[in-house]
Amino acid sequence: MDEEQKNHLKAYGITFWILKNGLEADWLLNYRGGSFLIKYSQSLESECKIRGVSYEVIPDARVNAILNEITDPSVNMEMVKLEKAPKVAVYSPKNKLPWDDAVTMVLTYAEIPYEILYDDEVLKGNLPKYDWLHLHHEDFTGQYNRFWSNYKNSSWYIEDVKIQEETAKRNGFKKVSAMKLAVAQTIREFCAGGGFMFAMCSGPETFDVALAANGTDIVERMFDGDGSDPQGQNKLDFNQTFAFHNFKLDLNPSNNEFSTIDARPDITSGAVFTSDFFTLFDFSAKWDIVPAMLTQNHDKVIKGFMGQTTSFKRNLIKPSVLVMGETKTMDEAKYIHGEFGKGQWTFYGGHDPEDYRHMVGDPATDLNLHPNSPGYRLILNNVLFPAAKKKKQKT
Repeated sequence: MDEEQKNHLKAYGITFWILKNGLEADWLLNYRGGSFLIKYSQSLESECKIRGVSYEVIPDARVNAILNEITDPSVNMEMVKLEKAPKVAVYSPKNKLPWDDAVTMVLTYAEIPYEILYDDEVLKGNLPKYDWLHLHHEDFTGQYNRFWSNYKNSSWYIEDVKIQEETAKRNGFKKVSAMKLAVAQTIREFCAGGGFMFAMCSGPETFDVALAANGTDIVERMFDGDGSDPQGQNKLDFNQTFAFHNFKLDLNPSNNEFSTIDARPDITSGAVFTSDFFTLFDFSAKWDIVPAMLTQNHDKVIKGFMGQTTSFKRNLIKPSVLVMGETKTMDEAKYIHGEFGKGQWTFYGGHDPEDYRHMVGDPATDLNLHPNSPGYRLILNNVLFPAAKKKKQKT
């Protein structure tokens, strides 16, 4: 999984395929970019050829030499056994919206199977059926991603509002915001029970904003028929959130922002930043095995990308949260992780790792053009993460 790999993304799919077939794989953390060691079979070799994945067939003596190198206490490497393919779900609307989701695109490209569920399925209690849940580009505050100002007359926006309101009524809620809060709280319970949750773009921000509001009306009239609570800011409960605290709400319904969490609130200003990068932290593979798994990559400096929530202000991130990727010069975090109850979560800022400024209505990224994307690799690290037989984190 270093620079010699022709298709990093599909290599994850190969590993997932092995696990789905009841076999095991070893993840060699920090060895040649986080490589996978799998027992040879002719069917595996054929599958690698079919999918265009680079591989090496090595003798047992070479395997033993690699394992000896990895277990050496003086080197920052470790072997993690992957035991069972996680059951993957994507929280995503069933109706077609004019934007794409990086996670579903890379899962499809890597040929990793997943199931789509949305509010009905979450509220029916279906989440415990899954090991890993991704939150689609979502607005858990019930404000329809704040697209009202620019798109209120668009057919897709009108249809989305109609579907969301019908779903809320069908599930016994008077408002979409109340339904979305119940969904967010159910997802929080899923994590508390041992589930793994991953979210990108507006998902992380609105998830925590909705949890902090905890039923306080922070939604203006054009979204739910009545005004917001003028004391809404003062009623926020940051004990309810996963990652963020002390943030201020943006109560202007015409703004495409929800709060002060986003470190870059205006994605339309300025030129494309060819010098925009974020850096992954180095973690001890032997002592901090969880973040080491989540940051496996062939590049440690990764090009940035924008989104409705592009990145997270460092001063608004809770002290207990682990920052795994940052743009230090701008004092912002891009990639963060934490624990909740028996489960864990990861938040990743931005919309599409290979489209710097992906706008509403833009065509989907063709991952055939980006098979070695380090930005997309971070997503797939999270997909395989629940498959690992984990050691207790020491620090």
